[in-house]
Amino acid sequence: MADTHKFHLPEKKGKDGKAAKPVKRPKRVLFVFMCILAALVATVTLAVGIFVRPYFDIAVTFTSKPDTSSEAVTQASDATRDVTQEVESEGIILLKNQNNALPLDGTQKVNVFGSTAGNNFSYGGTGSGSGDSSKNVTFYQGLEDAGLQVNPDLESFYDENALSSENKGLVGTDWNLYELPQSTYTQDVIDNARAYSDTALVVLTRKGGEGFDLPTDMADYEGSEAGRSYLQLTPNEEDLLSMVESNFSKVVVVLNSPNAMELGFLDSDSIDAALWVGTPGSTGCDAIGQVLTGAVNPSGRTTDTFAYSLASAPSYYNFGAHDYSNVQHTNQALFAGTGDATSGTENVHYVDYAEGIYVGYRYYETAAEDGYIDYASTVQYPFGYGLSYTTFDEKISGFTDNGTNITMKVTVTNTGSVAGKDVVEGYYSAPYTKGGIEKSACVLGDFAKTKLLDPGESQEITLSWTHEDMASYDYQGIKAEGGAYVLEAGDYQVSLRTNSHDIVDTRTVHVDSDYIYNDANDGKRSTDEVAATNQFDDVSSGDGITYLSRADWAGTFPKMAPASKEASAEVKDALDNPAAIENDDVEDVTYGAKNGLKLSDMAGLDYDDPQWDKLLDQMTLDEQKMLVGNGGWMTFSAKSVDKPALVECDGPNGVNNIMAGYTGTQLTGQSVLGCTWNTELANKVGSLFAQEANALDVAGLYAPGADTHRSPFGGRNYEYVSEDGELTGKIVAAEIEGIQDNGVYCYLKHFALNDQETHRCDAGGLVNWANEQAMREIYLKPFEIAVKTADAHGIMSAYNKLGTTPCAESTALLTNVLRNEWGFHGTVVTDCVLAADTVNINRGLRAGNDLYLAFLQDKSLTSDTLSTAAGHQALRRAAHDILYTEANSNALSVGIWHQATIVTLVEVVQAAIIALIVLYFVRRHMKMNRWRAQEKATKE
Repeated sequence: MADTHKFHLPEKKGKDGKAAKPVKRPKRVLFVFMCILAALVATVTLAVGIFVRPYFDIAVTFTSKPDTSSEAVTQASDATRDVTQEVESEGIILLKNQNNALPLDGTQKVNVFGSTAGNNFSYGGTGSGSGDSSKNVTFYQGLEDAGLQVNPDLESFYDENALSSENKGLVGTDWNLYELPQSTYTQDVIDNARAYSDTALVVLTRKGGEGFDLPTDMADYEGSEAGRSYLQLTPNEEDLLSMVESNFSKVVVVLNSPNAMELGFLDSDSIDAALWVGTPGSTGCDAIGQVLTGAVNPSGRTTDTFAYSLASAPSYYNFGAHDYSNVQHTNQALFAGTGDATSGTENVHYVDYAEGIYVGYRYYETAAEDGYIDYASTVQYPFGYGLSYTTFDEKISGFTDNGTNITMKVTVTNTGSVAGKDVVEGYYSAPYTKGGIEKSACVLGDFAKTKLLDPGESQEITLSWTHEDMASYDYQGIKAEGGAYVLEAGDYQVSLRTNSHDIVDTRTVHVDSDYIYNDANDGKRSTDEVAATNQFDDVSSGDGITYLSRADWAGTFPKMAPASKEASAEVKDALDNPAAIENDDVEDVTYGAKNGLKLSDMAGLDYDDPQWDKLLDQMTLDEQKMLVGNGGWMTFSAKSVDKPALVECDGPNGVNNIMAGYTGTQLTGQSVLGCTWNTELANKVGSLFAQEANALDVAGLYAPGADTHRSPFGGRNYEYVSEDGELTGKIVAAEIEGIQDNGVYCYLKHFALNDQETHRCDAGGLVNWANEQAMREIYLKPFEIAVKTADAHGIMSAYNKLGTTPCAESTALLTNVLRNEWGFHGTVVTDCVLAADTVNINRGLRAGNDLYLAFLQDKSLTSDTLSTAAGHQALRRAAHDILYTEANSNALSVGIWHQATIVTLVEVVQAAIIALIVLYFVRRHMKMNRWRAQEKATKE
């Protein structure tokens, strides 16, 4: 019989002294699974390290939502809703009030006509300045809250028959006009309304928004007809007014529009009163009801000139879609083709600011003074116009001119029977020589709003400005070679006016000789860091532009720009072949120093304090490139200086975090704030806006808007204040002071000449041609005032080009003017470049654009930036600007987790998984060795 004895390893004993069980071969299935898991973990770890880890901040900022129901948010929102009603109360303009038709009896029955009074009422605009209107006080609710009784049957009639406008999403506006045809109004509806009340309120609504300008011809839209613009009445609206005028003894028109309209129909004797209410935001409709009933006396003033024909404005002929037939660019942005930004290759578009300085009232007042137009038949409501339920007497009670400063004291007396507020407006008129520097017949010098004055009560208001403020910019070198501000010799008329046209009283200021504010003559202006000289000769020269001039109104008045033309060879070459980046021979920077400083240590330090160099030395190249290249609605953290990731979001009409998906209170349109002519109220708005942002953990705001109402058809006029740089500048400066004083930083936008939405971000950006006098005296003026008087710490550059240079790549704009002349210290952020391929980050950094409102722009940084000393210096300066802005705010107290903290948590989890996998393989290896030894012993 065969020997069946098997040899074994020396027998091992367990703890209980019994023999150990034979070792089993490890399972192959488990081994394969663990190999796959190990490979997967290795892949994920590598991917996280390379692709995910650097961008954790983006995920966290877009998924971190504040508790919007918290007590802090509720209190802040309530305060902001209250101030929104206050702004609307002071921004509503009484355009007409024949035979004291208003105010209405507070318990009066009224009929509300107009298909837009219900769900098509406009509370704000679309785009970044939009808001959540679901909790807003409605127009009907506002009337009822004021005590008015609204015809319920007529309201139901509109609920059943009126069509709703289409929601075009974040960017876009439904330009169709849905007023019902007269055939819809049965005789029963009219008879019922006549029986209910003899008073009719007619609501007419127009809307505006980001991305598109208002149509100048309605041929392609419903509700109107070819040959009429969006800002004219439609045939159905005309029929509605005719029906109402013939059936009701009191007719009041309520104009719910952010844009100036053609309002000649208001001259009809059958229309008794008209209110301009703009876009009232969350609670403004309560103010509308209070103004209608007299609980609030209207005190708003127009911020634009209302002409009988919008085609009378010289800007009308160079606004909209005009392109270069021989220049094509391709939009290669990440989200090209969404919203208002087209994708693919198309012709480059241009716009000529051929009207020069003659924008708004500057044109109408000047052309009328020179006899070129008849003012009365051309202008219906002047700039600065508005009525009241009371009357005021204004008198110049004191006037001084010390050769530097002009001071006008004005005594305002309420001579009526009810309390009210008045706006005091001071203008100056500079001497003009035919063929010399262009001058407007009058320019707003200063303004102020009175307190609420009881009947018979008086208040003394002081208006002031300097001789320097009256200087004109001589870009042509008529008096100063190379350009300069020039105060020409002669008599300057200083006037107190009730609006831009109607003069109350005047004084004369005599300037004995020319003052040229440059280094070669009388030195810089006192408010400048260096003397202003021509920076935009390439923009002023244009591409075949003739600028409007008082020397020849008829010969220089703009003609309709062609839909398409060829760019000159020089312009085409500049657009097709941007200048190469030049790397200056500069000293390289220090990275990774251990100086022990934190960003919080920099609070309150001057921009040039030596401590900043020590702090910046601590940063790494990677931190700086991630910081500047990923500024879309946030800024990145930087572990080396203990900087957290921060949330930034849209305004300017309330907190609007479109990426994280939450909003704050919807404010009135910025244009309504302008209509208040009240800088104290603007400051209050800024304070409460910031407090709500604080409660929502928002560190920075893309607000306020400071571009110009160059044309009534501007799509974003609701976001901007006025047609005048002085009024806009002082309103936004006051708001910025309120925002920054409450610890939130903000980006004044859009710098500069972003006054048209059509094609602004297509094919590399809209090409703008304008002369430097117009640029400085009108379009740059609001930004200049905000920087110099409010110490603004943030600016948003615009999509468009200045000539052939993108705003975000313009050294002349962002460095020479903004920083060197005006003394700006802070951050310049681009407009959103995810949908618009309008800036090269490498060139932009060299020009002075610090932060890129996008994701993954760090990947667009080339060796010119990342591998040269000059590029490193540009990155360092940008980081300095960003950190300076944030250090001088309460941003560090609302910052979210540091990236380093998040990365550590992820790495801990990864390490734990890897440790388990390693332990498995170690134990398996040991077990395999034992099993093999056992098998070997068995065979032996």
